[in-house]
Amino acid sequence: MKVGVVLLAAGGSARLGRPKQLLVHRGKTLVRRAAEAAVLAGCGPVVAVLGAQTEAVEAQLAELPVHTVRNEAWETGLGSSLRVGLRALEAAGPAGTSGGVEAALIMLCDQLRVDAGHLRALVKAFQRTQASIVASGYDGTRGVPALFSRAIFPELEALAPDEGARGVIARKPSRVVEVALEGGGEDVDTQADLRRLS
Repeated sequence: MKVGVVLLAAGGSARLGRPKQLLVHRGKTLVRRAAEAAVLAGCGPVVAVLGAQTEAVEAQLAELPVHTVRNEAWETGLGSSLRVGLRALEAAGPAGTSGGVEAALIMLCDQLRVDAGHLRALVKAFQRTQASIVASGYDGTRGVPALFSRAIFPELEALAPDEGARGVIARKPSRVVEVALEGGGEDVDTQADLRRLS
């Protein structure tokens, strides 16, 4: 089954004061680290949605097999970036073809506990169960990274600009398969978070 990845890396990180995508953790920027995990997971195509400081973030993805696309309305929120990413995923197949993916794996770049192994576990759960949604489970909730079958794409594209995928995951719990992600709720919002999670 062909599973594409949408890496949401457009935000300006208001609390941090600069795009968190460019923070360095163990010698790599967060966006580079997330993109490498997506590539190592064996998914494809991988689309990174950029916004704030596009050129600087794009430079961090050099030489990786990652398609980049800019969300001109990135300041309106995750929902708009998700929509841009899904459309780019459809267009990211070889020349003259559609992306042809059967599912999209949605991920952020600030969850330091996410690695290629966890992304592969999500894909394997999808292949095994054929669930509409396979989500990461942490801190008593379900969230991203999460894999959405093609049947769910219209719901994702219908999200308001300031909404994320979590609402779609929570809408019908019976259609969701959960894969545990220890520490999944530990994201990076401040420089202190980065130091604490190093």
